[in-house]
Amino acid sequence: MFIPAAQSAYRTLRKTQPRVRLNLLFKNGYSSKVEYKPIRSVLVANRGEIAIRVFRACTELGIKSVAVYSEQDKMHMHRQKADESYMVGKGLPPVEAYLNIPEVIRVCKENDVDAVHPGYGFLSERSDFAQAVIDAGLRFIGPSPDVVQKMGDKVAARVAAIEAGVPIVPGTDGPVTSKEEALEFCKKHGLPVIFKAAYGGGGRGMRVVRKMEDVEESFQRASSEAKAAFGNGAMFIEKFIERPRHIEVQLLGDKAGNVVHLYERDCSVQRRHQKVVEIAPAPRLPTEIRDKMTEAAVRLARHVGYENAGTVEFLCDESGNFYFIEVNARLQVEHTVTEEITGIDLVQSQIRIAEGMTLPELGYTQDKIQPRGYAIQCRVTTEDPANDFQPNTGRLEVFRSGEGMGIRLDSASAYAGAIISPYYDSLLVKVISHASDLQSSASKMNRALREFRIRGVKTNIPFLLNVLENQKFLHGVLDTYFIDEHPQLFKFKPTLNRAQKLLNYMGEVLVNGPQTPLATTLKPAVVSPHVPEVPLDLSPEALEREERGEAKVTEPPKGLREILVCGGPEAFAKEVRNRKELLLMDTTFRDAHQSLLATRVRSHDLLKISPFVAHKFNNLYSLENWGGATFDVALRFLHECPWERLEEMRKRIPNIPFQMLLRGANAVGYTSYPDNVVYKFCELAVQTGMDIFRVFDSLNYLPNLILGMEAAGKAGGVVEAAISYTGDVSDPKRTKYDLKYYTNLADELVKAGTHHPDIPIHIHTHDTSGAGVASMLACANAGADVVDVAVDSMSGMTSQPSMGAVVASLQGTPLDTNLDLRTVSEYSAYWEQTRTLYAPFECTTTMRSGNADVYLNEIPGGQYTNLQFQAFSLGLGDFFEDVKKAYREANLLLGDIIKVTPSSKVVGDLAQFMVQNNLTADQVLERAEELSFPKSVVEYLQGSIGIPHGGFPEPLRSRVLKDMPRIEGRPGAELKDLDFGKLKKELKESHSCITDRDVMSAALYPQVTSDFLHFRDTYGPVDKLDTRIFLTGPNVGEEFDVPLERGKTLSVKALAVSADLKPNGIREVFFELNGQLRAVHILDKEAIKEIHVHPKASKSNKSEVGAPMPGTVIDIRVQVGDKVEKGQPLVVLSAMKMEMVVQSPLAGVVKKLEIANGTKLEGEDLIMIIE
Repeated sequence: MFIPAAQSAYRTLRKTQPRVRLNLLFKNGYSSKVEYKPIRSVLVANRGEIAIRVFRACTELGIKSVAVYSEQDKMHMHRQKADESYMVGKGLPPVEAYLNIPEVIRVCKENDVDAVHPGYGFLSERSDFAQAVIDAGLRFIGPSPDVVQKMGDKVAARVAAIEAGVPIVPGTDGPVTSKEEALEFCKKHGLPVIFKAAYGGGGRGMRVVRKMEDVEESFQRASSEAKAAFGNGAMFIEKFIERPRHIEVQLLGDKAGNVVHLYERDCSVQRRHQKVVEIAPAPRLPTEIRDKMTEAAVRLARHVGYENAGTVEFLCDESGNFYFIEVNARLQVEHTVTEEITGIDLVQSQIRIAEGMTLPELGYTQDKIQPRGYAIQCRVTTEDPANDFQPNTGRLEVFRSGEGMGIRLDSASAYAGAIISPYYDSLLVKVISHASDLQSSASKMNRALREFRIRGVKTNIPFLLNVLENQKFLHGVLDTYFIDEHPQLFKFKPTLNRAQKLLNYMGEVLVNGPQTPLATTLKPAVVSPHVPEVPLDLSPEALEREERGEAKVTEPPKGLREILVCGGPEAFAKEVRNRKELLLMDTTFRDAHQSLLATRVRSHDLLKISPFVAHKFNNLYSLENWGGATFDVALRFLHECPWERLEEMRKRIPNIPFQMLLRGANAVGYTSYPDNVVYKFCELAVQTGMDIFRVFDSLNYLPNLILGMEAAGKAGGVVEAAISYTGDVSDPKRTKYDLKYYTNLADELVKAGTHHPDIPIHIHTHDTSGAGVASMLACANAGADVVDVAVDSMSGMTSQPSMGAVVASLQGTPLDTNLDLRTVSEYSAYWEQTRTLYAPFECTTTMRSGNADVYLNEIPGGQYTNLQFQAFSLGLGDFFEDVKKAYREANLLLGDIIKVTPSSKVVGDLAQFMVQNNLTADQVLERAEELSFPKSVVEYLQGSIGIPHGGFPEPLRSRVLKDMPRIEGRPGAELKDLDFGKLKKELKESHSCITDRDVMSAALYPQVTSDFLHFRDTYGPVDKLDTRIFLTGPNVGEEFDVPLERGKTLSVKALAVSADLKPNGIREVFFELNGQLRAVHILDKEAIKEIHVHPKASKSNKSEVGAPMPGTVIDIRVQVGDKVEKGQPLVVLSAMKMEMVVQSPLAGVVKKLEIANGTKLEGEDLIMIIE
């Protein structure tokens, strides 16, 4: 082995001595003359990481390196790493360019090249290439053409093995070229068999066949792959050895007949006969078997006159018997692990041997070659292990490697911005670890792979990590069934990829505008709301309590929730009733913004103020923060999970009871659900942090109410049965909803089991008329235990009465709330600023003040502003006074009903329908049979939300419904229980990481949840973005932080949006992320209207069949109009030298084909539509 001084002398010798003749005397008594001729330049007839590997060896030896590259590789790194580079195969397909022997020879002759290194793959095992190189007066860095030919021919190699006394597996005598011959062999020798490419290796064109009916199809696919990869589709067939280890011996031979082995490698961890992880030396291989195997390999090499580097591959069964497979007459991908354990540079050795140096001169005698430790190689590929390892192509948006002691990286185009094409092998980087033992080497590899950050394409790193953590692997218990028999290797924790997804979201907003509809043209304010400071108790007493493990100094003071948690709902209700002060429920976190800001306030802003609320408002009765419209709006418009909102609020506010609005049998939806859905919803809500369920029904329909109460109670929540009020009990003329109606209803609810044994009374109202504060004070003086308020800056109009006004009014009285007005003011200041971020949804755009006409039209405060926005969107903005009048008429038409969501929506829809069509109440009644009523009105009259007090209005109901079906009794009573397991399975088919919460969301809102899950998969946790940036995107040049979780914050700067549009309609958006340049590619949806772009398959539409990987269509098996069965082959794609049959995901009829033979597809491009 050379030391630096010797290398320097060696380079000098090469330059000054063109030829040296050496006389060698061997132990066996014969002498031979070996000619030494220095090499001054080497062309590598290959690409990618192996080309760079050879270039580096050349540079270290002082040899000029020359690259060739195809048109498709003109931006590839390997041509930049060489001293010179030349294009070959212009106009040829990508692989054929590298198979063009005449052009490679021409480049060599025109550019004073001395020698050619073939690398692996492509021409490396083509004897005609080796011969052409030699015929051109060049040196071939590899075995002689005769040996390449003999070893590349599987049949000739078997004959040689037999002659050398090396055990073999039964197989065909020669190459097989037809499926008929293959079938004949299988019938004669039985199954299983394995098909192998007769003129190439690397797993290409390899298939194991265990069923006779699969022989013909497998042969055709394997032969086609072999022809694409090696230029010849001939196959070799042999019996398949069950449960073998795949062990190969690395050899070096020189021109003088010396051959040494560099020990063995275990390549048993394979998938589809392609090596995934390699280890040197083979673990748990008995010494006597190792010695026999290496001796057999050396014997075979000497028998055929092998020179240069090569590998003899064996299958070793459980009994220690081993069988010759083949000789790879070239360098192999996994040569790196042998280099690590022996310290021998195989590529430099290849070049030196080609120059004429002998193994003894290089210091490579068998006694001096000793393995040290264990080395592992992992092939990081751009394949998606969660999608059957389909090749993934695209642009590397992010590339950060894992490095450090004991780690070696061999790569090519592994850098941010590199394009991974579908034309070549999917290998991205080889990671090699080396340590004293197998477990330590695996630990280093594990650590290095976890340091990698690769975005833009999928990789197999999650799969590799699972392999490295498998106990059998760590103990070296391996065979070629290892992957097949460990399905847990395919259970991946998805990479979050949060940063890149968020950049894609912001890029989408910058290019295509807001990703949530904005109600007005107003823009969010450029403001960062001041969050009041949370007190920290660092007194000696507090520190002492923390030391004892009682309470951390950061914990808020105890509140009413402690009584609920310790004593249960009954104790909680009793405590509420015994309190002398007026208790307040704060609606700021839900109903206030639902009323004022179209329910659009995001978790981001709620969570910021939550710790302050926990510390300063611990004596609140409760915080209304969930349920109602916030649930579906979070999913539908805010693109965030309502369950996560509840969970995160509970973490920050552990001491105040949470209250939610439960629409009885409608849960948080607008329709009836199976009973088990309502029960499961309440159970999950309590588990996630909910305490009190304010249960109501939009019609005060007792059966619906009782179901909600039972579900909440069974879940362990506090049941607060709510009575919805309408009419005027003080007006003797209005007898439908008189005082007796309400007291009777209250009696029924108490009997049904509300958790308030002493009947505490909790009052909720909206301040639409402006009389809210006065009303709440009157209620308090009349004996109410709890009233609802909103913090000052979020109160008034259609929201709740002002918290500050109620607190100030009761100071110094027996009902004093014990809240500090200064604290309320601080809280209000935060929301005053925060509210300006939601300017696009501001109710004051259309409503300037409260309005007492609510006493006339009876529009609920929670609906008032939404109705006004709807009127504007329908073009009725100038007719809102008419809508309000029509609301009163619509209510009477429908039977003068209780008006709360969803019944209030029925009245509102009918009112707008009447104004839009210029109809009076009489005209509606007269023309009811011919009019097309809003869906909500029809469903109400059918009984889908329950039965109103006094029954349905006649003759309106009969005229509208005619022969339509009617629901008698509770709507959900006849519904079949939902199969949650089935729903979860369906969701998992389209999305990763599906939780029980996602399943519940889908049970309530199927399409909304599906859209949300797709959005989350694409854009990540957008709830972490500041509200202005979420709504309208950052300004160019703006710097901002995005806190992802505790201790993890992204620093982002928006740099630019490209003015140039790419031919496929893509616009590039540039960011700086944590100081590093990032670019995202965004499809300009306006621009592509004028550009033809291949359509994408919708993930949510199973009828649309998309390309599972990028590739070229080489075979179409169906036509429009054909009937297909589920699993039937539709199309064959070819990419990265791999063929894939696309199967039908469902049975149906082919409605439309979007492809033709030769069509080049990207991943998820639409192939066809099946109905």
